[in-house]
Amino acid sequence: MAENSQAAAGNENKNQPQFAMQRIYVKDLSFESPNAPTVFQDQWKPQVNLDLNTGHSKVSDNQYEVVLSLTVTAKIEEKVAYIVEIQQAGVFLVNGVEPQQLDHMLGAYCPTILFPYAREAIDNLVGRGSFPALMLAPVNFDAIYAQALQRKQEEVTAAEATSDAKTH
Repeated sequence: MAENSQAAAGNENKNQPQFAMQRIYVKDLSFESPNAPTVFQDQWKPQVNLDLNTGHSKVSDNQYEVVLSLTVTAKIEEKVAYIVEIQQAGVFLVNGVEPQQLDHMLGAYCPTILFPYAREAIDNLVGRGSFPALMLAPVNFDAIYAQALQRKQEEVTAAEATSDAKTH
């Protein structure tokens, strides 16, 4: 009897949602300061631009690689002070979740975990380039994910409207 209840408990655990961070690593990293050393003579009032992107791919049955790509460009007027590019990645174990929830986890939750690592690497590189510290503000990946879903839905609706117009 006890063996049967243990087996049943084991089966229940298999059906429970599972999430685990397995590895976090830098996939690609680049720092450029094309106008050094003359850029150090300018008054430091940079315009900083941040571009970010996320992506994911399946590694195995329940393992996914999530890649957070950030590009930071700092300019003084039209002169580029520095450009930092990083692809901060992680491997995550995700099991027993619905497809929509999986998409949200890979598109918003995992990038939220990766962002502090990328922010620290960027700040470190900027400092090594002899520039003042750069602490990127937190990013709301849930809001970015929601905007992407809304855009995708609008594209589907527009495509359906175009298709309906052509058939009539």
